[in-house]
Amino acid sequence: MIAMLQQSLWPSITNLSLRHRKIGKHRANAIILGRLAIVRHHKSMCNLYRLDAPANQIALHFEAEAGADPWAGGYVAPGRFGPVITGQGRRVIRPMHWGFPPPPGGTRAVTNVRNLESPFWIGNLRHVELRCLVPVTQFQEWSGEKGQKKQHWFSVPSQPVFAFAGIWRDTTDLPVFAFLTTEPNSLVEPVHPKAMPMILHPEDYDVWLNAEWKTAKNIVAPYPSQLMHVDEGLATARNPSRGTND
Repeated sequence: MIAMLQQSLWPSITNLSLRHRKIGKHRANAIILGRLAIVRHHKSMCNLYRLDAPANQIALHFEAEAGADPWAGGYVAPGRFGPVITGQGRRVIRPMHWGFPPPPGGTRAVTNVRNLESPFWIGNLRHVELRCLVPVTQFQEWSGEKGQKKQHWFSVPSQPVFAFAGIWRDTTDLPVFAFLTTEPNSLVEPVHPKAMPMILHPEDYDVWLNAEWKTAKNIVAPYPSQLMHVDEGLATARNPSRGTND
């Protein structure tokens, strides 16, 4: 298992400067396994998405610097790294770990941001330098009872690569991210009636990354259902890790 994790995650870890220090592979392995233990086996909304585009294509699409991110495309789940775009004025792609550490008394990594007034999130939301774009090509939801579950993959045909509205934080070990959710639109609601990821319109990228919170929070809304598409039963990675939301 260690070897598999090194192969899939180590390229991103080696490019991280964690609080101005480097970590060794043994330390990185311990961090990854610990984070995977936190998120494994917990069910929640939108805890699997795909980003089937390499870092250079993502950089071109979002007018960002690719940096040293080696992302070549694939799926992202809690407990794994994914490319995230930060920057005020100069956008940069950075590899980050999906899932905030649990709040006091909690045991699950927090992957989705629901309550925008929560003290757990408000500091990140109010500080523009802690907001980010999370590039995506498809996100997944489940429907059906156990043993008869069906996958639903949602995309935006007009945007082969789109973005969730995200926030990030630099923890002791690794930079982490989560993304906002909203009320579901009419396409997502039959599959997942509680919430859907907050998808940004391209013209709102700068607002999310640069505007004061009183302005940025006005763009938090369900993405129009008529601009989205859903496919059922597409194959995905085996046994992805799961997280929770708040």
